[in-house]
Amino acid sequence: MKYIIEHMEKRLYKWCFLEYQHISSIVGKENLVFTNLNKSQAEKLKPFGECYTKSIKDLPEIGFTNMCVLDPEADKTLSAEDAKVFDFLIFGGILGDNPPRKRTKEELILEGLERRNIGEEQFPTDNAVYVCKQIIDGKSMDELKFQDEVEIDIAPGESVIMPFRYVLVDGKPLILPELLEYIKTHKGF
Repeated sequence: MKYIIEHMEKRLYKWCFLEYQHISSIVGKENLVFTNLNKSQAEKLKPFGECYTKSIKDLPEIGFTNMCVLDPEADKTLSAEDAKVFDFLIFGGILGDNPPRKRTKEELILEGLERRNIGEEQFPTDNAVYVCKQIIDGKSMDELKFQDEVEIDIAPGESVIMPFRYVLVDGKPLILPELLEYIKTHKGF
């Protein structure tokens, strides 16, 4: 399975770069594709996966066969059986809003492609990829544990609440330590 991240932010923010780096460590550089980048973003991300400056919509060389868009609004839920159907999973690399504005459905329009969800809740992109990889590798959603909202202490008496769903790994929310440090230092994104 290849994982495609359609970069949908105007810039490659530090938090975004850290998430993308984390995704590469989760699925492997050889299984990760970044699209919709400018040239400098592509250069920065080249060590972590295959990079394209065009949108996935404009990349016929990748091929639109056997692709699936991950979308919280999709009717069907991703299952291990989908590993036999799809070769590519497409994710929108975008910071979710609270409340959600459903931008994946609006901005990642790929006619004729199947869509799947991993629940209605918003995940950070790295968590969404991790969950999908676990499912593709044979786990069911019931076998995975989650935490909605994560509170991060940034100073005595001060914290930031991350309003997303996080997968629990060894009982802890999956957050890259460098990203956690960035959030503490910058008091959010």
